[in-house]
Amino acid sequence: MLINLLNNDIEEKEYLIVNNVKIIYKKLPRKIYGFIHRYIPINRITINWNISKEKKQKTILHELAHLELHHLDQDSKMFAFSIENMEDEADKYIKFLLENKND
Repeated sequence: MLINLLNNDIEEKEYLIVNNVKIIYKKLPRKIYGFIHRYIPINRITINWNISKEKKQKTILHELAHLELHHLDQDSKMFAFSIENMEDEADKYIKFLLENKND
């Protein structure tokens, strides 16, 4: 779970391996920080290499929230209609986890 990563119960590398996630950095348009997609069997997160380290970390957490909330399992026909809700849900989920993590 993502909360285990935030609480340092597991390392990022272990979390990525368990969840079959690969993170890559690419030049993306300025307003796109990153995105996640499934390239069977890998969950691939692409991060804009031209953003700050802090934005990269926040974007990775946001994209991992999509994975944990099973947004990638949505029917592709319904995805287009619910993308804004999924973005809000991922942001709220990360906010909740950060507010409730053990320091």
